[in-house]
Amino acid sequence: MNEQQTVDAQEILEKYDKENQFRTKIGKWAWIVTFLGVSLTVFHLYTAYFGTLPSQKQGAVHLGTALGVIFLLYPLKKGMQKVQKTVPWYDVLLALTAMYVTYHKIFFFDSILQSRISGYSLPDVIISVLGIVLVLEATRRTVGLPIVIVALVAMLYAIFGNFVPTQILSHPGFSFDRTATTLWYKESGIFGTPIQISAKFIFLFLFFGVMLVQTNIGKFFNDLAFALTGRYTGGTAKTAVVASALQGTVSGSSVGNTVATGSFTIPMMKKAGFKPEFAGATEAAASTGGQIMPPMMGAAAFIMMEYLGVSYGVIMLAAVIPAILYFTGIFIGTHFEAKKLKINGLPKSQLPSFRKLMKRNWFMLLPLLIIMGTIMNGFTPQRAALFGIISAFLVSLVRKETRMSFRQTVNVLEQGTRVALPVIAAVATAGVIAGVVSMTGLGSKFAAGVIALSNGYLILALFFTMIACLILGMGLPTTANYVVTATIAAPVLINEFGVAPIAAHMFVFYFGIAADITPPVCLAAYAAAGIARANPFKTGMNAVKLAIAAFIVPYIFIYNPILVMVDVKLNMLVFSVIASLIGMIAVSSSMIGYFIRNSRIWERIVLFGAGIMLIVPEIVSSLIGVVLILAIWFIQRQRTDDAFEPESSSVSQALY
Repeated sequence: MNEQQTVDAQEILEKYDKENQFRTKIGKWAWIVTFLGVSLTVFHLYTAYFGTLPSQKQGAVHLGTALGVIFLLYPLKKGMQKVQKTVPWYDVLLALTAMYVTYHKIFFFDSILQSRISGYSLPDVIISVLGIVLVLEATRRTVGLPIVIVALVAMLYAIFGNFVPTQILSHPGFSFDRTATTLWYKESGIFGTPIQISAKFIFLFLFFGVMLVQTNIGKFFNDLAFALTGRYTGGTAKTAVVASALQGTVSGSSVGNTVATGSFTIPMMKKAGFKPEFAGATEAAASTGGQIMPPMMGAAAFIMMEYLGVSYGVIMLAAVIPAILYFTGIFIGTHFEAKKLKINGLPKSQLPSFRKLMKRNWFMLLPLLIIMGTIMNGFTPQRAALFGIISAFLVSLVRKETRMSFRQTVNVLEQGTRVALPVIAAVATAGVIAGVVSMTGLGSKFAAGVIALSNGYLILALFFTMIACLILGMGLPTTANYVVTATIAAPVLINEFGVAPIAAHMFVFYFGIAADITPPVCLAAYAAAGIARANPFKTGMNAVKLAIAAFIVPYIFIYNPILVMVDVKLNMLVFSVIASLIGMIAVSSSMIGYFIRNSRIWERIVLFGAGIMLIVPEIVSSLIGVVLILAIWFIQRQRTDDAFEPESSSVSQALY
């Protein structure tokens, strides 16, 4: 990537990714940020090896230090980071206050526990109010305003629930003092499960990703993707899909993954002949899918593990088939688009050698293999992450160009904290929302509302849940979206409709991720459109078309949870995987409008229906789907020319 591309990528990140809008010039305060950042990373490495503190103390160190760094790095308003040359006095004050009110839980741990019985004092109330306000402000600066608004509405509902006109949602209401102290001091609020999981697991896995970047594994993944797919039809687009899937194993950010990989894949796709909107959509859809790609999924997967009370290995296994179907849909979609546009692969002379790459760099895969092996062998995610970090460090020593000096080591330790800041802030604010749900019984009230709206039909309940996930995803990061919907919506599907727990949680997880590419607010697609110089809305629509599996497969595994490894029988599992893959080929063909030739509108409809029949793992419907696909194949094969162009039809143009 040349210098100009690097500058463009950073500008796009700052524009579409709130977490990249930090101060770069802070003068002497840079030493303080480095000290706090390195200290927090070392603290997590230490507790990963020697054992964590009690959850409230562990969470206090985790959140308090992060809040201090956030106020030193992130300005009050967007754009101020470009003009400020130091940290203003008021942000220093906020940083110190945030650290004090959070560390207060450590200094006065025993007396706070006693206060749960005897009652909280006025200083306790003041500290809890300050803590909540500072968490919300830190979240606004790092993540954005929408999630803060949702949290504020939740708190107002907790206090003024008796004024809500709807009888279903009304509740007696809690005092201001009780609401504040409950959300700050008790395990059901800010220091609840999400922040505890962040303090135990998520931070370490994010740091593992930082360590992998230090080994230049990103470049290795990109070269590997070129070697595997570059010579085939539409090779540049297929390379983007494979590279983004691999990058997703070390990156939890849809936008960050899009910009990192898309900076070189999108220009190559355009040069090969793909339309800008399609090139951007391919990268956005594939990069977004990185969060559902085992072994390193998005941060929400670790919270799912805790909510379900299962090992992370179970979560990984449940995600395998849906992830395969997701990326198959995108990969095949790029193939059909390339066939339609007659875009060939790159000459072999322009591609790296797979054999030489593996011979020279095979050891770079060791950290990922180690982390997978340790998890599948029953180690805790915390210990697995520690082993992965150690192995990544050892891998970095192999080559001179990746070997770290003392200064580079310090920088990597600081980066471990920096990449975690938005996640920490988001899960803390999500804890506010989850705490209100716990206090007010909103979950059961929501269940009553969903049952009333759906009239007891599961398909309608799923549809309303999907819409809620997509709407929340317009403003909430994936992890916070999952916490909210897993607290409110998933229990409805499990308790009222008998859905398998892991299927219900994967359902809301998928649609929370899909929000990143769903118009009108589709940040990953907007970032890709910025690189491609394309229309953002059209890029988003193309991304939805390519990532259609994300909108279909969750419904399928609700009705047939074998796709998420529930009640598995080997013969049915093999049949389901093969049938589903063929089904995704048909669905992708339908969305693109090309099979072995350009497809008429009725052929696209038949292919779509046939694909759905195959994705549903049921023998009779799958056989019908195969017959329909073969029929379309035979009909198109009989055509003597390919003069028909679906774009000439206004209906098809709208679909495209």
